Amino acid sequence: MMKVAVAIDSFKGSLSSYQAAKAIKEGVLAVNPDTEVVIQAVADGGEGTVDALIEGMNGKKIKVCVHDPLFREHETYYGVVDQTAVMEMASASGLPLLALEERDPLLTTTFGVGEMIMDAVERGYRHFIVGIGGSSTNDGGIGMLMAMGYRFLDQEDQPIRLGAQDLDKIVKIDDHLVDARIKECRFEIACDVSNPLCEENGASAVYGPQKGADAAMIQKMDAGLAHFAFATTHYNNTDYQEVPGTGAAGGLGFAFLSYLSAKLVSGIDLVLTFVELEDKLKDADYVFTGEGRMDGQTLMNKTPIGVARLAKKHGCKVIALAGGINEEAYVLNDHGIDAMFSIVPGIVDLEYAMKPENAYRHLKNTAMQIMRLENLK
Repeated sequence: MMKVAVAIDSFKGSLSSYQAAKAIKEGVLAVNPDTEVVIQAVADGGEGTVDALIEGMNGKKIKVCVHDPLFREHETYYGVVDQTAVMEMASASGLPLLALEERDPLLTTTFGVGEMIMDAVERGYRHFIVGIGGSSTNDGGIGMLMAMGYRFLDQEDQPIRLGAQDLDKIVKIDDHLVDARIKECRFEIACDVSNPLCEENGASAVYGPQKGADAAMIQKMDAGLAHFAFATTHYNNTDYQEVPGTGAAGGLGFAFLSYLSAKLVSGIDLVLTFVELEDKLKDADYVFTGEGRMDGQTLMNKTPIGVARLAKKHGCKVIALAGGINEEAYVLNDHGIDAMFSIVPGIVDLEYAMKPENAYRHLKNTAMQIMRLENLK
């Protein structure tokens, strides 16, 4: 009996990962009803990861009220799967939560991320998977740490203000109010950037402009992060500012590494290990993967490449389906993807193509046609 595994990313704005996988499964079974079809919702650690894991692993959604990047009350959610809490920092401190004119990385804070974590700690969770893409912040993670009880004090022994504005004023770090349960927690951070904390490739210079920073702000924030790193070394005798990924999310990667003993891991590798995808791929004849659009960026450790890498360890044929495929994507054939197909049946407008019912039908129909080719052998 033939075995087919399906591990496809969401088609953003159209189908969730699980819905896309179900459509492909239906298409396969419509042609070869005796096929064993195993489906697994997946993501690459970025936007949609929480939803994919909740839906694909029988998790549940926990609603929580936190503070947004400008410290306004904001309702969001995170996921819990078995004994693991799965979070996206952007749901509390992300750029999409701000209007264009509100972007100001001197003021924006990661405090809400810490509130999410503490809510899960209060509920008994001690293992965390946190995606840190899409931030609006450049505060080095001090907001998150403040929500856990850390106090960052100036020369007058007063707490500094939230955001990046006072990082250069830290003279003392006090942990007497930190919740003791934090030390029991294990953090795995989905991080797919390699930027260090400071200087020309650091958080402020590379990502500050998209968060609303001008040249003067970038210089101030970079100096502030460097001072925070110096204060951190004095506090706990660690020095991680040059480690790749510590500049992620405006230095949030640095805070996780320096204060919470976290592991910074490739997002797709972290997710695929968590869902135990490799076990599901064993003995599969075909593996279907894909995402909404495949192009040169797919090669940068996105879901299809991560799935293909695992599949090829077991000799599986890998087929990728996408709404759109540009010419840059054909390099993926040299990286484990045997064939790619666009599911769009003809010249249609984007609104039509992205309607969930249309995307579902097109995925199913494309899978059917591919399986018909298998039957011609």
